[in-house]
Amino acid sequence: MTENKKTEKCPYFKKCGGCKYINLEYKEQLQIKKQNICKLLKSVCESQKIKIDEIVGSDAPLYYRNKVHSVFARVGGGKIIRGIYREDSHKVVDIKGCFLEDETADKIIEEVKRLLPSFKYKVYDEDSKTGWLRHVLVRVSHTGNTSEFMLVLVTSTVPFPGKNNFVKAIRDKFPQITTIIQNINDKRTSMVLGDRNIICFGKGYIEDELLGLKFRISPNSFYQVNPTQTKKLYSKVIELAAPKKTDVVIDAYCGTGTIGSCLAKYCGEVYGIELNPEAVKDAVFNAKQNNINNIRFIKDDATKWMVNYAANIKTPNTNNTAERKEKLSSPDVLIMDPPRSGSTPEFINAASGLNIPKIVYVSCNPETLANDLKVFIKKGYAVKSITPFDMFPWTEHCESIALIEKDKKERNKK
Repeated sequence: MTENKKTEKCPYFKKCGGCKYINLEYKEQLQIKKQNICKLLKSVCESQKIKIDEIVGSDAPLYYRNKVHSVFARVGGGKIIRGIYREDSHKVVDIKGCFLEDETADKIIEEVKRLLPSFKYKVYDEDSKTGWLRHVLVRVSHTGNTSEFMLVLVTSTVPFPGKNNFVKAIRDKFPQITTIIQNINDKRTSMVLGDRNIICFGKGYIEDELLGLKFRISPNSFYQVNPTQTKKLYSKVIELAAPKKTDVVIDAYCGTGTIGSCLAKYCGEVYGIELNPEAVKDAVFNAKQNNINNIRFIKDDATKWMVNYAANIKTPNTNNTAERKEKLSSPDVLIMDPPRSGSTPEFINAASGLNIPKIVYVSCNPETLANDLKVFIKKGYAVKSITPFDMFPWTEHCESIALIEKDKKERNKK
């Protein structure tokens, strides 16, 4: 299958539901995605007298996902299958060799499936709540010409009989696996990963190289799944933010601090705000290993922190071992990358009250982006540009970057 050919040969197209555009040529997909974004953001564009930029397509739209997840289940006769949940259901579609997923990662999961009977590991059953193996997750990173693979076995209980032999067996087949982790998920939940990780082999994380920096990826870390498109996306963020050496930048919803870390060398100070403690831990580690001294990470809900900061409340610096508090300088640039649900009115109101000259909004959902932009506009901001990025070829999803500015007259009114 090539990027310019239709892909009716995908045997899971009608069963899976994950790739809405798998039967279209790639160029046609890009046109449809841009049309959808133009439609959803039409009122914003008309009020701001702007046009959506050309969508930034992928140079490598096949096998791009560096995070591959499989649900394990048993079907009639006790046959083990692995794949994904059918759209809007908990029925597992047996999948091998998805066109979106890293090919080696897929083969690793297939080998895990092959080894299960010989080690007498039982697959988890959602109905009876019995069995051991629930999910398998493989994450991939690239540093120079070297690739690292993380294997995560999500189990319902802690005991792992024959662990050392299993680790040896899977690594004999795939020596590029640099770490193996057992994640414990004993809850009745749709979440894949639980809170506890047990390192079976290696360091418990892998490292990826992005725009000249190295980033640690743990099992629970958020990290963009399309490496080639991520470089384009972050480069555009840096271009639009265009910070000066004296600027203070806030990176809200920062995750493991990738965007803020990539921006740090261009500005004076960066403050990353993130609620997930594991992500903050990784962010602090990443900053240290890259010798970035002008970035600090604060573990807090982005809305709560922004509201408190706007109300002139001192904020703890959690990247410092001393329990001191300090007031941050007035921000010059705000980077925000909220979840699919978008930001909150409280966050936008607080950010607008800070009179921040420039905001770069990274969105994975054009509907919530449209809603949030309308609120910013009411607060005296102007939308200068919107650039779509195809981070997820063959699916209906698309990310966008919006540049929002408040002109000097509006700022002076404050």
